[in-house]
This record gives sequence, structure tokens and C-alpha cells, in this order.
Amino acid sequence: AGCGAVVLTIWYFGRNLPDYRELAHYEPSITTRVQAGDGRLLAEYATKRRVFVPISAIPKRVIDAFIAAEDKNFYSEPGFDPLAILRAAIVDVGRLQRGLRPEGASTITQQLAKNMLLTNQLSIKRKIREILLATRIRESLSNDRILELYLNQIYLGAGAYGVAEA
Repeated sequence: AGCGAVVLTIWYFGRNLPDYRELAHYEPSITTRVQAGDGRLLAEYATKRRVFVPISAIPKRVIDAFIAAEDKNFYSEPGFDPLAILRAAIVDVGRLQRGLRPEGASTITQQLAKNMLLTNQLSIKRKIREILLATRIRESLSNDRILELYLNQIYLGAGAYGVAEA
């Protein structure tokens, strides 16, 4: 019965998911810079301030810091962390009773799926879809590509998207 419930859940929430394969060829919109003939910056135009940099140009220390802060099991998990989800679920029972926002348990891959393919809607349905997408993303993209997309996509405050802009 438990296996049947899992299969039914995957089938139900797996229908009509966004195409995660588009991430393999994703190129974000970046800031357009207008420069004078002598190289001086005259103006910048963008809906989101972002400078896309390849993973090879991001310092290892920055990558390590994000992994340590956001997803210490990034290299060994299947795209989601079942123990973190269970821990958050237990903590969230008390938080919801006190009227507080639920605690997160998203991996880097789940955050990438949410930020690029889903919405910020706070629901169990979105969380299940996020887990399914994260699993599929991990099967189709390398760890470096996932980190590259995440580190260039994440909002870091003051209108800056991605580590290079921040």
C-alpha cells in the first residue's frame, strides 16, 4: 500500500511538470552595458542585475561557502535530502501552531528548480513538484552545471542576482 501511494503520488504530481531539460541550454538575461569609446561605462540596462559567469570563474572558496551554508550533502544526495525534509516537517508542526512560516529543507538543486521552473507558492504540492524536478535535474545535469546555474540565478539582495553581480 505504501509503495502504491508513492507511485501514485509521483504519477499525480509528475504530470505537467515544467521541462527541466531546458536548463541544459539556459542562458539568463544579463545586464546590457553601454560604454563610451574610451571604455567608460555610460549606462546599464536590465530588469534584473546579473552578470553570468562560468563555474570555472567562480572562486572555489565561494562555491564551498554556498555548499556549506545551503547544502552540505550536495555531492552525495539525489537532489533532495530526506532527513532534512523529515527534520523540517517535525519542526514545522510547532512553527505552524505558533503562526510562524515553515522552515525550509531545500537542497541547492531544489532551490534551482523552484527559482527557475516553479513559483514561490508555499504548499505541499509545490514541494513535491520541486522534489520530483530536483531528482530529474540531478539525473540530467552535472553537479558543476547545477552549481553554475544556481550561483548565477540566486537573488542576493540589493537587486543583485548571482554571485558576480553581488
